[in-house]
Amino acid sequence: MTIAPWRDPALPAAARVDDLLSRMTLEEKTAQLYGVWVGAATDGDGVAPHQHDMTVEHSEEEWAELITRGLGQLTRSFGTAPVDPALGAQALARAQRRIAEAGRFGIPAVAHEECLAGFTAWQATAYPVPLAWGAAWDPPLVEEMARRIGEDLRSVGVHQGLAPVLDVVRDPRWGRVEETIGEDPYLVGTIGTAYVRGLEAAGVVATLKHFAGYASSAGARNLAPVRAGIREFADVTLPPFEMALREGGARSVMAAYNETDGVPASADPELLTRLLREEWGFTGTVVADYFGIGFLQTLHRVAGTPAEAAHAALAAGIDVELPTVKCYGQPLVDAVRAGQVAEELVDRAARRVLLQKCELGLLDADWTPEPDGPVALDSTGNRILARRLAEESVVLLDNPDGLLPLAPDTRIAVVGPRAADALAMLGCYSFPSHVLTHHPGVPAGIEIPTVLDALRTELPDAKVTFAQGCDVTDPDTAGFDEAIARTAEADVCVAVLGDRAGLFGRGTSGEGCDASDLGLPGVQGELLDALVATGVPVVLVLLTGRPYALGRWQGRLGAVVQAFFPGEEGGPAVAGVLSGRVNPSGRLPVSVPREPGGQPWTYLQPPLGLAGEVSNLDPTPLYAFGHGRSYTSFAWEDVTGGDTEIGTDGAYDLSVTVRNTGEREGAEVVQLYLHDPVASVTRPDVRLVGYRRVALSPGEAARVTFRFHTDLSAFTDRSGRRVVEPGALELRLAASSADVRHTAHLTLTGPVRVTGTGRRLRCETEVAEAG
Repeated sequence: MTIAPWRDPALPAAARVDDLLSRMTLEEKTAQLYGVWVGAATDGDGVAPHQHDMTVEHSEEEWAELITRGLGQLTRSFGTAPVDPALGAQALARAQRRIAEAGRFGIPAVAHEECLAGFTAWQATAYPVPLAWGAAWDPPLVEEMARRIGEDLRSVGVHQGLAPVLDVVRDPRWGRVEETIGEDPYLVGTIGTAYVRGLEAAGVVATLKHFAGYASSAGARNLAPVRAGIREFADVTLPPFEMALREGGARSVMAAYNETDGVPASADPELLTRLLREEWGFTGTVVADYFGIGFLQTLHRVAGTPAEAAHAALAAGIDVELPTVKCYGQPLVDAVRAGQVAEELVDRAARRVLLQKCELGLLDADWTPEPDGPVALDSTGNRILARRLAEESVVLLDNPDGLLPLAPDTRIAVVGPRAADALAMLGCYSFPSHVLTHHPGVPAGIEIPTVLDALRTELPDAKVTFAQGCDVTDPDTAGFDEAIARTAEADVCVAVLGDRAGLFGRGTSGEGCDASDLGLPGVQGELLDALVATGVPVVLVLLTGRPYALGRWQGRLGAVVQAFFPGEEGGPAVAGVLSGRVNPSGRLPVSVPREPGGQPWTYLQPPLGLAGEVSNLDPTPLYAFGHGRSYTSFAWEDVTGGDTEIGTDGAYDLSVTVRNTGEREGAEVVQLYLHDPVASVTRPDVRLVGYRRVALSPGEAARVTFRFHTDLSAFTDRSGRRVVEPGALELRLAASSADVRHTAHLTLTGPVRVTGTGRRLRCETEVAEAG
């Protein structure tokens, strides 16, 4: 039997797609360029603002007619409403069969889902949020998590995951800080790349977002204009994306909502075509953020009609309109027919989409949508991994008098609005926080122990009492009296405070939940004052999506523990740190400020961004980027490397022996920072260029070697070139950005060197046993 060339798996993908395109009508080609959100609400009570403006509810007749042309994507079959995963997989398979049978070519859709902190589906594992990944400083563990997420997605017929977020935190008041990995581009890049590798290894298309600049919004307001300069954009915003593409192999990129200097990202060919494709060599698909193409008309007002918005986005380089068809459907077809849009732009995007479908096997004659085996989205293995990542991500900020670990038979008053609420563990893109709020009465679908329950399990001989004290945001202080009474009766108070994740003002953290300052939400700060005033030692436990200012309580607390929405196993992880079963090893991916105002601020500051005599405001954080304490101690010994000259295209090895000098197993995170004393443009005083997490038994030592290349000192000069300049450099081995243990002085010699796209992006490390 003769098969069409586009069906022949023996032919190159490009040849197959060229043959298929030559057979398709304009309507069939444009149908590959949009998704359909079958379960989306149009009554104004959906997930996001403007959703009801942009979403069209399709009748059965309209749906049946629509899919005769084919379909590019299916949007969130699992992430829109609580659906039993096994039944959902069957329903998705039936939908795919119907799509394939309806069109002339039998091509199914790409099914995509959110997977920011686990598959956003009912009964699926809720892992720690990305900010917690950053706090763990453990790329291999994040890669393993992402691979598991990818396997779960594939098990139910999903092909593309809308993650990871590679935005670098520029202002911690921004609501989506919880979705980011941290405030340093190297940390974001290395952890985000690990996630991409894991997801792609499972056969799922990873989607980098949000490209680019989204986190630099003015005033930390969601979707606000971005006014970043070209050097900030080039040296802070873009590197994580470049790393995740070059080293992670991500096959999709999501265009951001924001505008930068008046140009919306979704209509910017300089960003989406020249940089992304021509300079970086990206060959995958660019998808719109939800409704982002329509927003060119309705919010940005750079297009007057849906057809003009489609033209602008398509010309810039957006291949797929998500989540549903608005601009790339009939308005685009009519504009092409009228000669207003070149059909070559449609062909360009359709070719990219079909090439990706070919890679996924969706053009093969033997394609089948049925799952291979049983569906289990919250397996024992998943929960074990979620627990391990949660435990590694908990940061012990302070423990000045050794109050922690808690004695096993002590009297503990657990107080606070986050102590007994399972949702305190979850970020805004977890299914319970993201979707179930619209389905009251439906259970979470997964077991989520609270800190209170986990602490009682962890310390069965302790006498544990509880008082909520207050709500997260409600100003009512009526519960203070009971909280004070329970604390007065106890040996120690564990105050569990923090955020409630939500969307668009329905929480204190999450998309559209931006903060006016960095004071604890509601009256939680006043509650903490009242607890401290009892004279009973207070352990502050924070379950948050961003850092909050803690200078008000400096020196007044017995201990401070920070967890960033640690997922379904976060309660036992936090309780394990409090009991001592877990030796805390997390390190801050964001600075913790001293005062609630004076923002925005991250540690990546040039000299005039630091404290000085020119301003009465001191932005120095209370706890620095990279900070974290342990229940054991470490000695850093025998550093090799002194004053050295190398060329501007040279390399340098720096080694240190790290020894566990305490009485219990623990992990140290050895960090390498670069200080550039003099440059042709102002540079951050210090910036991270390498790190390695090292687990050591008592008395054990390891030799950690950083293989630094001068490419890592490159920056964008006044002409817009990325250069390595001759002159002095310092490499600083440190336990945080503010805790330097050893410094190596380098002198770079030779001419200014312009680096290309093949430059080294990471500092390779080696760990060997040491005596």
